[in-house]
Amino acid sequence: MEILSIAIFILILLFSVIFHEVAHGLMAEKLGDSTARYMGRLTLNPIPHIDLFGSILLPLTMWIATAGNFVIGAAKPVPVDYNNLRNHKRDIFLVSIVGPLTNFSLALISTAVLRFVPNISSIAQSLLLQTIVLNIGLTIFNLLPIPPLDGSKVLASLFGFIDQSWMYKILEFERFGFIILIVFLMTGLLDTILYPPIVFLIGLLLGQDIRL
Repeated sequence: MEILSIAIFILILLFSVIFHEVAHGLMAEKLGDSTARYMGRLTLNPIPHIDLFGSILLPLTMWIATAGNFVIGAAKPVPVDYNNLRNHKRDIFLVSIVGPLTNFSLALISTAVLRFVPNISSIAQSLLLQTIVLNIGLTIFNLLPIPPLDGSKVLASLFGFIDQSWMYKILEFERFGFIILIVFLMTGLLDTILYPPIVFLIGLLLGQDIRL
């Protein structure tokens, strides 16, 4: 039963991050860049989206570090050529923010079903609750202003409205993103930063105090 629970958890996580990445690609295409479509990334097929660090090492490390209490992950980033976007400052913001908003939307939909659809089985309740927790976690995680997470690009685009050179300086830090994330993860800073807002938002959605 434990193996089945883990498998279900992994599936929910996998498809949550896939929806996140496909949303990036679709928004980029709408704004002028079809790189993700040409690269075969606008698909719900998990294989093109699996990333060694984000999809395997990160969730496995967090699972071990927190005894399974707190896990997040990521898919392989969808390729976006910013040069094809019509309005760099505005469009980088829109392409970046749509991923976290997609995860938040999945959490909202799951919350609505859980709270307002009558006679839901205990299994369905468990699946919906896992979907809420995972997607709120992904929302907050991806909004952190740490490269290469979406939050760093959102921050860069906002600074770009003040001075476009600042935007590019912030984006340059993306090359150090892997190292920064590892440091935050191994020192426990990632848990410390993420845990309070995640617990707050989940409690707000469910209308009750919770402990993860």
